[in-house]
Amino acid sequence: QVQLVESGGGLVQAAGSLRLSCAASGQTFTSYTMGWFRQTPGKDREFVAAITWTFENTRYAESVKGRFTISRDAAKNTVYLQMNSLKPEDTAVYYCAARAGYIRTDTAPYDHWGQGTRVTVSS
Repeated sequence: QVQLVESGGGLVQAAGSLRLSCAASGQTFTSYTMGWFRQTPGKDREFVAAITWTFENTRYAESVKGRFTISRDAAKNTVYLQMNSLKPEDTAVYYCAARAGYIRTDTAPYDHWGQGTRVTVSS
């Protein structure tokens, strides 16, 4: 059974940085895509970034391109989201997700989700 556990959220000032981690277990992820999504109250969960496990292909939302970097460490079965130049509008609960197959930016194809980690960016 796949388990995803996020960590690394917190409070940071605008222009600061945070690195989120997602520890994955319960599956061999070689054919998987790992994604990060975020959600604020009253809004749909939105795509942030994704990476394919084997070839490390990546995709980013336009709003985070050039500021966020997704990566994975196969030895640790962990996916990271390095967030730089944070803005108050990046404030959200960030979720790690996994699906078997190629990158998708909509939430429905992802079968497995973590519990989320909160990021708050103060102005």
